Amino acid sequence: MRLAVTGATGFVGGAVCRAATAAGWEVTAFGRRPAADARHLGGARYRPWDIGAAKLADPPDVDAVVHCAASATDTGVADEVWRTNLLGTHHVLVSFPDRRIVHVSSASVYDPYRPTVRAKEHEAPVSRYLNAYAAAKAAAERLVLAIADDPVILRPHAVYGPGDTTLLPRLLENVRAGRLLVPGNGRVLVSMTAVSSVARACLLAAAGDAVGVFNIADSDPISIDRALRGLLASAGVRARPLYVPAALLSPFARVFPGGRLNRYVISQFAMERTLDITAAIDRLGYEPEPTTFPAP
Repeated sequence: MRLAVTGATGFVGGAVCRAATAAGWEVTAFGRRPAADARHLGGARYRPWDIGAAKLADPPDVDAVVHCAASATDTGVADEVWRTNLLGTHHVLVSFPDRRIVHVSSASVYDPYRPTVRAKEHEAPVSRYLNAYAAAKAAAERLVLAIADDPVILRPHAVYGPGDTTLLPRLLENVRAGRLLVPGNGRVLVSMTAVSSVARACLLAAAGDAVGVFNIADSDPISIDRALRGLLASAGVRARPLYVPAALLSPFARVFPGGRLNRYVISQFAMERTLDITAAIDRLGYEPEPTTFPAP
């Protein structure tokens, strides 16, 4: 199997490269950086490519493309988010016409204004979002479905695991005096997704014949409190969540809309965010595992 992976220097992209090379696949890894650590890529061949700038002039001959590259931020500059997440996706599609596309999207495309309860794939995208990241991800999904011949779109949520560069670092930024200020009560449920599970799903999608959109998550949801305590413990951080009613924090989110305490963050912690993964199990052959946090 010959595979191209975008965003290979990132958290998810690197995991996909390592899983594919371990399976004996021939992998060409792409990223914005001039060079990449061969260990991160599992020994895959690396080529620099800024997908937001232009299409690839000389794409390799591959069987499938796993598109992981994205601007994964809820507070980033909107122009850069749209450039990478939508324009970049367009450049990937036109660089690899007639190739199987596996697009790694996000559960952020579900409606942020109401709880996501065992959400099924047809419930998104929606017409309203709280930030450029979610809106651009939704637009990229529509583009992939409109252009690609046999696309697969994967929607993981709260991806975690060794080498995490997004979820855990954001939590650690907000630890103060042994406490982590959290909107809500900690009892609502959330679907987590191990990065190893995302990688497995990508390989199943690349090598299989199923098409469409699939939620990807661990076998069962857990409470926000368990998730946060597990993530903090996995980092060796002795801190505990301190829960504050979302209604008390919302006014501050309006005053400081670009900060870490914004409406998107409040919506993610104060309301249930769980996914139905039946389609991935039945049609992709995805085998979910329980949420397990790595030891520090």
